Amino acid sequence: MQARRGHGRRRNGALRGGADGIMRAMSVHRPPRRPQLWLPLLIASQLLIVLVGWRFGWAIGLPLLLASHALCLWGVLAPASRLYGPVLTQLPGEGVWLTIDDGPSDDTRALLDLLDAHDAKATFFLVGERAAARPALVREIAARGHGIGNHSQTHPQAMFWALGPARMRCEILDGQRTLAGITGRAPVWFRSVVGHTNPFVHAPLREAGLARVGWNARGFDAVKADVDDVVARIDADLAPGAIVLLHEGATHGGNPAMVAGVLARLRAKGLRTVLPDPAG
Repeated sequence: MQARRGHGRRRNGALRGGADGIMRAMSVHRPPRRPQLWLPLLIASQLLIVLVGWRFGWAIGLPLLLASHALCLWGVLAPASRLYGPVLTQLPGEGVWLTIDDGPSDDTRALLDLLDAHDAKATFFLVGERAAARPALVREIAARGHGIGNHSQTHPQAMFWALGPARMRCEILDGQRTLAGITGRAPVWFRSVVGHTNPFVHAPLREAGLARVGWNARGFDAVKADVDDVVARIDADLAPGAIVLLHEGATHGGNPAMVAGVLARLRAKGLRTVLPDPAG
């Protein structure tokens, strides 16, 4: 019993992390293991629906067919869907993971200064071509102790959900090569563009050793300009284990003020930021 209790204390300590803001939790990093499993399951489901239609009539079979297609589309469009592969939407332990998408941008240095002022850490999910245009900012993010994640090479916002396997592979692996070339270290986290994840995302994630990251706290800060409204929306979900979705470089120009508001709410609630570390 003593040994088991000791193991429990060590495990809990590993999840809490240290003073450097790194959450040591190998279990949260889960690259896809069977990225093609969706295909035989899809074929089997459609064959089953055909058999049902043949046996009981298409008054039953057709609604089932439409429902199955709706489910497949939901799996693509819903950011938290695990239909095609794993996604991390909440952390174990008591920390909060701040994630900032779409950079680097004109906001990046202001955000870094804000994070420093609050003794907070974040992971910046960067777009490859934007990183290539501003490599000094990428290196500054890393030098200040923040994480860097892959957010695709070109951020095809309108069409990411519908990309075929070849283009999807390029978006993910080219982004990986670009960021690794700048920092000397390949990212281990990936965020889908707009959170959309079609069946072709997970094969290149497995190839690159990337784990997909979602969120469970957001304020729609990429499109909403009202700072107080955005911060209030995020604050409603700020709790231990939250993964917060933030952005930089929005045309409304309010992202730094929104991040400042979130950092103030974190401090008021006594919550601290963490960076999950897959290396343990």
